[in-house]
Amino acid sequence: MSFQIAIDGPAGAGKSTVAKAVAQKLGYLYVDTGAMYRAIGLYFLDHSLDTENEETVSKGTEGADVTLQIINGTQHVFLNGEDVTERVRTEKAGMMASRISALAPVREKLVRMQQEIAGKNDVVMDGRDIGTVVLPDAPLKVYLTASVEARAERRCLELKTKGQEADLREIEEDIRKRDRQDMTRKISPLRQAEDAVLLDSSCLDAAQVTERIVSLAKERRIRA
Repeated sequence: MSFQIAIDGPAGAGKSTVAKAVAQKLGYLYVDTGAMYRAIGLYFLDHSLDTENEETVSKGTEGADVTLQIINGTQHVFLNGEDVTERVRTEKAGMMASRISALAPVREKLVRMQQEIAGKNDVVMDGRDIGTVVLPDAPLKVYLTASVEARAERRCLELKTKGQEADLREIEEDIRKRDRQDMTRKISPLRQAEDAVLLDSSCLDAAQVTERIVSLAKERRIRA
Protein backbone atom coordinates (compact mmCIF):
# COMPACT_ATOMS: atom_id res chain seq x y z
CA MET A 1 0.00 0.00 0.00
CA SER A 2 1.38 3.41 -0.98
CA PHE A 3 2.29 6.08 1.59
CA GLN A 4 1.47 9.72 0.93
CA ILE A 5 2.89 12.92 2.40
CA ALA A 6 0.77 16.00 1.69
CA ILE A 7 2.41 19.41 2.11
CA ASP A 8 0.18 22.47 1.80
CA GLY A 9 0.79 26.14 2.41
CA PRO A 10 0.95 29.61 0.87
CA ALA A 11 3.19 30.71 -1.98
CA GLY A 12 6.84 31.16 -1.06
CA ALA A 13 6.80 29.07 2.11
CA GLY A 14 9.38 26.69 0.68
CA LYS A 15 7.03 23.79 -0.08
CA SER A 16 8.66 22.67 -3.33
CA THR A 17 12.22 22.85 -2.00
CA VAL A 18 11.32 20.90 1.13
CA ALA A 19 9.07 18.40 -0.67
CA LYS A 20 11.86 17.54 -3.13
CA ALA A 21 14.35 17.06 -0.30
CA VAL A 22 11.95 14.88 1.71
CA ALA A 23 11.21 12.73 -1.34
CA GLN A 24 14.92 12.27 -2.02
CA LYS A 25 15.71 11.29 1.56
CA LEU A 26 12.86 8.79 1.73
CA GLY A 27 13.15 7.49 -1.82
CA TYR A 28 9.60 8.65 -2.65
CA LEU A 29 8.26 10.15 -5.86
CA TYR A 30 7.96 13.93 -5.76
CA VAL A 31 4.91 15.34 -7.54
CA ASP A 32 5.07 19.08 -8.21
CA THR A 33 1.35 19.87 -8.38
CA GLY A 34 1.99 23.60 -8.46
CA ALA A 35 4.03 23.21 -11.64
CA MET A 36 1.14 21.30 -13.20
CA TYR A 37 -1.22 24.22 -12.56
CA ARG A 38 1.40 26.69 -13.76
CA ALA A 39 1.74 24.73 -16.98
CA ILE A 40 -1.97 25.01 -17.69
CA GLY A 41 -1.70 28.68 -16.71
CA LEU A 42 0.96 29.07 -19.40
CA TYR A 43 -1.38 27.54 -21.94
CA PHE A 44 -4.02 30.12 -21.07
CA LEU A 45 -1.45 32.93 -21.28
CA ASP A 46 0.06 31.74 -24.57
CA HIS A 47 -3.36 31.50 -26.18
CA SER A 48 -4.81 34.64 -24.52
CA LEU A 49 -7.78 32.65 -23.23
CA ASP A 50 -10.55 34.32 -21.25
CA THR A 51 -10.68 32.74 -17.78
CA GLU A 52 -14.17 34.22 -17.25
CA ASN A 53 -15.71 32.34 -20.18
CA GLU A 54 -16.91 28.87 -19.16
CA GLU A 55 -16.74 27.39 -22.67
CA THR A 56 -13.25 28.80 -23.25
CA VAL A 57 -12.06 27.43 -19.92
CA SER A 58 -13.34 23.93 -20.73
CA LYS A 59 -11.76 23.91 -24.18
CA GLY A 60 -8.53 25.37 -22.85
CA THR A 61 -8.31 22.72 -20.15
CA GLU A 62 -8.90 19.94 -22.68
CA GLY A 63 -6.25 21.38 -24.98
CA ALA A 64 -3.54 21.50 -22.33
CA ASP A 65 -1.77 18.17 -21.89
CA VAL A 66 0.57 18.26 -18.87
CA THR A 67 3.08 15.52 -18.10
CA LEU A 68 5.96 15.13 -15.66
CA GLN A 69 9.22 13.37 -16.49
CA ILE A 70 12.38 12.68 -14.50
CA ILE A 71 15.42 13.64 -16.60
CA ASN A 72 18.89 13.15 -15.11
CA GLY A 73 17.36 13.03 -11.65
CA THR A 74 15.38 16.27 -12.10
CA GLN A 75 11.64 16.57 -12.61
CA HIS A 76 10.71 18.33 -15.85
CA VAL A 77 7.30 19.71 -16.79
CA PHE A 78 5.98 19.29 -20.31
CA LEU A 79 3.08 21.17 -21.88
CA ASN A 80 1.81 19.51 -25.05
CA GLY A 81 5.23 17.96 -25.55
CA GLU A 82 7.24 21.15 -24.89
CA ASP A 83 9.58 21.33 -21.90
CA VAL A 84 8.32 24.36 -19.92
CA THR A 85 10.23 23.64 -16.70
CA GLU A 86 11.82 27.11 -16.65
CA ARG A 87 8.79 29.03 -17.91
CA VAL A 88 6.45 27.74 -15.21
CA ARG A 89 8.56 29.55 -12.58
CA THR A 90 7.83 33.05 -13.86
CA GLU A 91 5.68 35.46 -11.82
CA LYS A 92 3.09 35.64 -14.62
CA ALA A 93 2.72 31.88 -14.67
CA GLY A 94 2.32 31.85 -10.89
CA MET A 95 -0.40 34.48 -10.87
CA MET A 96 -2.28 32.78 -13.70
CA ALA A 97 -1.97 29.43 -11.93
CA SER A 98 -3.59 30.95 -8.85
CA ARG A 99 -6.43 32.26 -11.01
CA ILE A 100 -7.14 29.14 -13.07
CA SER A 101 -6.73 26.80 -10.09
CA ALA A 102 -10.08 28.13 -8.87
CA LEU A 103 -11.78 26.88 -12.04
CA ALA A 104 -13.63 23.57 -11.72
CA PRO A 105 -12.59 21.96 -15.05
CA VAL A 106 -8.92 22.63 -14.34
CA ARG A 107 -9.04 21.29 -10.80
CA GLU A 108 -11.03 18.20 -11.72
CA LYS A 109 -8.57 17.25 -14.45
CA LEU A 110 -5.43 17.68 -12.34
CA VAL A 111 -6.86 16.19 -9.15
CA ARG A 112 -7.68 12.99 -11.05
CA MET A 113 -4.13 12.84 -12.42
CA GLN A 114 -2.59 13.43 -9.00
CA GLN A 115 -4.74 10.83 -7.24
CA GLU A 116 -3.85 8.23 -9.87
CA ILE A 117 -0.14 8.87 -9.32
CA ALA A 118 -0.51 8.66 -5.53
CA GLY A 119 -2.44 5.41 -5.75
CA LYS A 120 0.50 3.68 -7.42
CA ASN A 121 3.51 5.23 -5.65
CA ASP A 122 4.87 6.43 -2.32
CA VAL A 123 4.65 10.16 -2.94
CA VAL A 124 5.35 13.61 -1.58
CA MET A 125 2.96 16.20 -2.99
CA ASP A 126 2.91 19.91 -2.31
CA GLY A 127 0.27 22.46 -3.21
CA ARG A 128 -2.71 24.35 -1.81
CA ASP A 129 -5.29 21.60 -1.23
CA ILE A 130 -3.37 18.33 -1.17
CA GLY A 131 -4.34 17.40 2.38
CA THR A 132 -7.88 18.76 2.15
CA VAL A 133 -8.95 17.62 -1.33
CA VAL A 134 -6.41 15.63 -3.34
CA LEU A 135 -5.18 13.25 -0.62
CA PRO A 136 -7.60 13.67 2.31
CA ASP A 137 -6.60 10.27 3.72
CA ALA A 138 -2.82 10.84 3.55
CA PRO A 139 -1.08 9.41 6.65
CA LEU A 140 0.98 12.59 6.99
CA LYS A 141 -0.24 16.09 6.27
CA VAL A 142 1.87 19.18 6.83
CA TYR A 143 0.83 22.83 6.58
CA LEU A 144 4.02 24.75 5.87
CA THR A 145 3.86 28.51 6.23
CA ALA A 146 6.02 31.59 6.89
CA SER A 147 5.49 35.31 7.35
CA VAL A 148 4.92 37.47 4.26
CA GLU A 149 8.17 39.29 5.00
CA ALA A 150 10.20 36.09 5.17
CA ARG A 151 8.67 34.74 1.98
CA ALA A 152 9.28 37.99 0.12
CA GLU A 153 12.92 38.13 1.21
CA ARG A 154 13.48 34.57 -0.02
CA ARG A 155 11.87 35.28 -3.37
CA CYS A 156 13.86 38.50 -3.74
CA LEU A 157 17.12 36.66 -3.05
CA GLU A 158 16.18 33.90 -5.47
CA LEU A 159 15.56 36.38 -8.29
CA LYS A 160 18.76 38.33 -7.61
CA THR A 161 20.76 35.09 -7.56
CA LYS A 162 19.44 34.44 -11.07
CA GLY A 163 20.59 37.91 -12.11
CA GLN A 164 17.07 39.32 -12.28
CA GLU A 165 15.86 42.64 -10.86
CA ALA A 166 13.71 42.39 -7.75
CA ASP A 167 11.73 44.94 -5.75
CA LEU A 168 11.07 43.71 -2.20
CA ARG A 169 7.96 45.84 -1.65
CA GLU A 170 6.47 44.77 -4.97
CA ILE A 171 7.13 41.12 -4.17
CA GLU A 172 5.49 41.49 -0.74
CA GLU A 173 2.38 42.96 -2.35
CA ASP A 174 2.29 40.17 -4.95
CA ILE A 175 2.48 37.58 -2.17
CA ARG A 176 -0.35 39.23 -0.22
CA LYS A 177 -2.46 39.34 -3.38
CA ARG A 178 -1.68 35.70 -4.11
CA ASP A 179 -2.60 34.71 -0.55
CA ARG A 180 -5.95 36.50 -0.85
CA GLN A 181 -6.69 34.76 -4.14
CA ASP A 182 -5.77 31.34 -2.79
CA MET A 183 -7.58 31.67 0.53
CA THR A 184 -10.83 33.21 -0.75
CA ARG A 185 -11.46 31.25 -3.94
CA LYS A 186 -14.76 29.37 -4.02
CA ILE A 187 -13.32 26.01 -5.05
CA SER A 188 -10.80 24.31 -2.73
CA PRO A 189 -9.49 27.42 -0.95
CA LEU A 190 -6.12 27.26 0.79
CA ARG A 191 -6.57 26.16 4.39
CA GLN A 192 -4.93 23.94 6.94
CA ALA A 193 -6.41 20.44 7.19
CA GLU A 194 -7.69 19.68 10.69
CA ASP A 195 -5.21 16.83 11.15
CA ALA A 196 -2.22 18.59 9.52
CA VAL A 197 0.97 19.38 11.42
CA LEU A 198 1.63 23.14 11.38
CA LEU A 199 5.22 24.13 10.58
CA ASP A 200 6.28 27.80 10.47
CA SER A 201 9.49 28.13 8.49
CA SER A 202 10.01 31.87 9.10
CA CYS A 203 13.02 31.17 11.32
CA LEU A 204 13.94 27.72 10.00
CA ASP A 205 16.02 26.78 6.99
CA ALA A 206 15.00 24.16 4.44
CA ALA A 207 17.23 21.48 5.98
CA GLN A 208 15.61 21.87 9.40
CA VAL A 209 12.08 21.67 7.98
CA THR A 210 13.06 18.67 5.86
CA GLU A 211 14.43 16.73 8.83
CA ARG A 212 11.28 17.44 10.83
CA ILE A 213 9.02 16.09 8.08
CA VAL A 214 11.23 13.05 7.43
CA SER A 215 11.10 12.24 11.15
CA LEU A 216 7.30 12.57 11.19
CA ALA A 217 6.99 10.37 8.11
CA LYS A 218 9.07 7.59 9.65
CA GLU A 219 6.98 7.71 12.82
CA ARG A 220 3.68 7.59 10.89
CA ARG A 221 4.86 4.80 8.62
CA ILE A 222 5.77 2.64 11.60
CA ARG A 223 2.28 3.13 13.02
CA ALA A 224 0.56 2.42 9.68
